[in-house]
Order: sequence, then C-alpha cells, then structure tokens
Amino acid sequence: MTNFSDLFQSADWKEEKHVPVIEGPDTVKKGELTNFTVTVGKEIPHPNTTEHHIRWIAVYFLPTGGKFPFQLGHFEFTAHGESTEGPNQGPVYTEPRVSFSFKTNQPGTIFVTSYCNIHGLWKGEKEIKVE
Repeated sequence: MTNFSDLFQSADWKEEKHVPVIEGPDTVKKGELTNFTVTVGKEIPHPNTTEHHIRWIAVYFLPTGGKFPFQLGHFEFTAHGESTEGPNQGPVYTEPRVSFSFKTNQPGTIFVTSYCNIHGLWKGEKEIKVE
C-alpha cells in the first residue's frame, strides 16, 4: 500500500523546475503581517504549455508542536494557451507564481504543494521563527 506522503516529490529547486520555492523572511515579528512568494520553476522555468503545466499551488502553515496544519491558500492556474484553434494557440498563459501574506504568533513551518499535470505532486517547505 502506498502512503499519501510518498506521492510527493522534492529536490533541489536550483536543479529541478517542479519544486515550489518559498521566498520570504526566515524570522517574522509576532502578530505582524508578512509577505511571502511561491514560485514553481524559479531557476529553471517550467514550460506552462497546454500539454505540460502547473495546475495549482497550495500553502499551509504548521505551528511548531502542532498536530494539524492551517491552509493559508489554494491557487489555481487555468490558462495554458488552450484555444478552440488548438493547443498553445490561445492568448493567455498563467505562471505558477503567487504572493500571499499572513501573520502568526507562533514559529512553525510553511509547507507548499504543487501539481504538474505530467509529473505529479511536488513539495517545498520553509521554517519560520518568531521574534
């Protein structure tokens, strides 16, 4: 039997175009709104074509010592050049990059998952300290 966690792939984001990269401070101020950005394909661009694209990114925060994460957001990318004229003939292509803000009173870890329509589920994480 396969465990759900075994379905997520991870790698060095400087060598792999599918890993969600989380950018933002390592330490945040207690209770202060802080901005973060997640990009899939930061160093090596992901194709984002009709045939091969990132469908969504989901972001969670797990407080240190917590049992369950809190979902901070779920972002879908639904325009990949599709058109009635055929694949990659459409006028719009979305990029798998999102910015979000949140505040916390506790340290923890941001977990990000993303889904590539060809290469499946990917994950990234970033530890957050609070001062």
